[in-house]
Amino acid sequence: MLDKLEYLIVLAAERHFGRAAERLGITQPTLSAGIRQLEERLGATLVNRGSRFQGMTEEGERVLAWARRISDDVRTMREEVHNVRRGLSGHLRIGAIPTALAIVAKLTTPFRARHENVTFEVTSHTSAEIVSGVENFELDVGLTYLDDERLRRLDAYSLYAERYCLVTTRGSRFSDYETVTWEEVATLPLCLLSGTMQNRQILNRHLGANGRRFTAVMESNSMIALLSQTRAANLATIMPFRSAAVLGLAEPMVAIPITAPDVSYRIGLVTARRDMRPPIVAAFWEEARLQTEL
Repeated sequence: MLDKLEYLIVLAAERHFGRAAERLGITQPTLSAGIRQLEERLGATLVNRGSRFQGMTEEGERVLAWARRISDDVRTMREEVHNVRRGLSGHLRIGAIPTALAIVAKLTTPFRARHENVTFEVTSHTSAEIVSGVENFELDVGLTYLDDERLRRLDAYSLYAERYCLVTTRGSRFSDYETVTWEEVATLPLCLLSGTMQNRQILNRHLGANGRRFTAVMESNSMIALLSQTRAANLATIMPFRSAAVLGLAEPMVAIPITAPDVSYRIGLVTARRDMRPPIVAAFWEEARLQTEL
């Protein structure tokens, strides 16, 4: 039964029988037969079929939600059994918004010093993808903006306030200023995160306040790409102070605080709301509490 539930989870993720079978390491007929056996066991059609995968039925969506939760509970059970013998171990899946990626090491480094048998997978996502990934148990924890109505369905813990600085090359316009205003920054050709990112929506509000126009000459979902372009072409970008500090900007790059107004947004850790957290998630959550205001 557990295997069949895993078949359903992977099929929903891949939305293609062939790709799902390849990911599971089985043949496509084995996958199809397993899904049919699950449907017979539950007495309901779970997958809309034609010549190809056409999505889940309403009953299938309900079963999929349960399958994800059951799969995560089984993973938690296995971790607890292993931890009795070996201490805390396992694989932690962390999703972070691009502006928080550089901060992840502030949590994972001391955590692994305490628990050397833990491994990590860190991936970059939009805030919406993090909420979805955590809810669907595809991510164990996420680092994202806490000013989000969708987080009411999750557990959240505030870590720090994101404030912003102008990053540019020495000798460029404003590079010798002690501070700059949003109005001044809006006059520069900028490298900014993609429009799907919540950070970009925040910057749009402040750069475009009072109807101001500004120009994004490059967009990317990677802060590293923005920094590389800024340095190579003598352009400018906007970064959170903490990310700039962790990355350690080297000459000729300079970071200048953006004021008037001085704005900040809370960044925190989120995880699925459940009666009992997996041991690795519970321990990481406690590490975050120790590292508050990183």
